[in-house]
Order: sequence, then structure tokens, then C-alpha cells
Amino acid sequence: MNKIFFTSDNHFGHKNILKFSNRPFDSVQEMDEYMIQKWNEKVGENDEVYHLGDVGFYSSGKMRKILERLNGKIYLIKGNHEKSAEACHTRFEWIKDYHELVVKDDEFERGEQLVILFHYAMKEWNCSHWGSYHLYGHSHGTLQEDETSLSFDIGVDCHGFAPLSYEEVKQIMKQKNWKPPFENTNR
Repeated sequence: MNKIFFTSDNHFGHKNILKFSNRPFDSVQEMDEYMIQKWNEKVGENDEVYHLGDVGFYSSGKMRKILERLNGKIYLIKGNHEKSAEACHTRFEWIKDYHELVVKDDEFERGEQLVILFHYAMKEWNCSHWGSYHLYGHSHGTLQEDETSLSFDIGVDCHGFAPLSYEEVKQIMKQKNWKPPFENTNR
């Protein structure tokens, strides 16, 4: 069975991200190779990967070579640095600004879970009061985690430079202290 994965903010080829995000690599090449390895260790050829933006900073030719090495069917939610990725549009299943993904999951009341995908963090999103998830990137782990919100930064800087599976996302969300805002215990 094919799996679903999420990631963001690889910044392939971006020399300054090494210092901006304090990444533990001696060179861009070392960083790129490590992220490709971590991606391919988890993601199979037919798995789906939702990339929430800022894929890379290479020229489109170099970016295409990186993208061709990555396993999976990749869906791109645009970040604020997508010029080279958009030039490689044929490598992506689609490219959008925002996406509402419905995942079949029998653990939820309706047999499905809504996952809101956007490059930027939001305080509220569609069905947030009903328990939908929100995944975002952009902040490279600099935003304070809100344990009462079913959202978090899916970026590589927060997760060992590898994508997270839907199951891993669900486990993180289960550890949060979220309560339905309209739940009234006095009735």
C-alpha cells in the first residue's frame, strides 16, 4: 500500500541556509546528499509526498537533477522560493498555493481526516474547530509550538531532514492537548 508523506523547506543548493538555520553540514553538497538519502530511505517509488514549499535554490537544470533522484509522486505547495522548482513543473503531480487533503482513516468519526497544507502557519484553518490538521513550513522551527493546536512545522529542520509519514504526523497530533472549542461539559 502506498504511503503519504509530508515535508518542507529543503532549500537544496542554498548555501546561506547552512548558517541561517544552523544546519550541521560542512557544505551544500553534503546537506543535499544527506537529505536525498533520508528522503529515499523513507519514501517508496509510488508513495505520495506533499512538499510544502522552498524546495531549492539551484538553477532549473540542477534542480531537475535533484528532483529526479527523489522517490515518490511529489505534490508541491508553493513557498516563497519556488522559481527553480516551478521551472521543473513536469516533475510534480501538481503545484498549488494551498491544498485541503482528505486522508482515508478509520480512526476518525467519518472515516477520514482533513489535512490543511500551506507554506505558512495559520492560527485557524478550515475545520480547525472540528479537529482538522494543519501542516506548514517556512519558519524552520522558529515558531513556538502550540500544544493546544493541531498544527506544526513539517519542515526538515524540525524532523531530522526527512519527510514524515501520515502515521508519524498522526502520532504527533495525538500527543497534543487539543480540545474541541465548542465542547460543553456542563450539559
